[in-house]
Amino acid sequence: MPTRIPPLTVTVVVPVHEGGDAFRACAAALVRTLGPDDELVVVADGETDGVWRSLPAAPCPVTTVVRPVAGGPAAARNAGAAVARGDVLFFVDADVVVPAGAVERVRRAFAARPGMTALIGSYDASPADPAFLSQYRNLLHHHTHQTAGETVSTFWGACGAIRRGAFEAAGGFDERYAAPSIEDVELGYRLTDAGHEIALDKGLQVTHLKAWPAGGMLRTDLLRRAAPWTELLLRRGRTERQLNVDARSRASVAAVAVAGLALAAAPRHPRAAFTAIGVAGLTFVGLNVRFYIFLRERHGTRFALCSIPWHAAYAVCSGAGFALGAVRHVARHRPDRPPTSP
Repeated sequence: MPTRIPPLTVTVVVPVHEGGDAFRACAAALVRTLGPDDELVVVADGETDGVWRSLPAAPCPVTTVVRPVAGGPAAARNAGAAVARGDVLFFVDADVVVPAGAVERVRRAFAARPGMTALIGSYDASPADPAFLSQYRNLLHHHTHQTAGETVSTFWGACGAIRRGAFEAAGGFDERYAAPSIEDVELGYRLTDAGHEIALDKGLQVTHLKAWPAGGMLRTDLLRRAAPWTELLLRRGRTERQLNVDARSRASVAAVAVAGLALAAAPRHPRAAFTAIGVAGLTFVGLNVRFYIFLRERHGTRFALCSIPWHAAYAVCSGAGFALGAVRHVARHRPDRPPTSP
């Protein structure tokens, strides 16, 4: 008789800092999708609101790791992975709700593809916060992932799974990213550079509970995404054309840059400048028309039209972040300067 191979076990790792009601919803959804042979590891990243103390009953072992001082999601995820026993580490952010069957879906995906090292999902098309900016921002992420290819080069810590052996061999997340940033992207690049396969499972969708304020969104885009991502790409010496850095995104940033330069030249050359602004604007809209059609289908024409200036602001932050990241890269790699952290 052939030997029965036991099913893969999954350890869900959730870092939490000031989790509040979002974490309660996250934990409640997780315990409904875990099996008796799985495991839940909650990492309290700094003693804050103590929400991690009242976890719902789970059908599997639950471990809590308490870090007295918050060190950021990279360090918290590593701390959770260090005590995990599952074959697969399934990282979930504390402000998302996983769908029913999410853990089983992850388990079956890895069992069906022995050569796959990691997989990521996406936010769904029904963000919890009804505010305009939260809807826009989460739908942008959803559309970006849902229209991408099924093999990617980055990891995603909000809903991403990886074989535990590969994670340990790679050294985990880079803890020099002390705040939420691109620590998951950086891990993905290390994995793919080493020849590992990362898949995008478009059917693995989680509901994001976060409310996005305008200032926080723009600061995140500029300082925690675009600038460090640019530095990472320059250090790595390779460009990428997937997800947020695909050709359409790059061309959108270029179109906004042309419009900005034309606006600066308007006092001296008003006719040529406004012509250039018009062409750049139409180009920007044309490049992203599929996204705006998607937004119209979800929330109507007015919502889609109101999203265009915010999408342009996102491109401005991306372009400014590229410039800032390039300057930082040059400054940090001067021959007379010692290496610094990311």
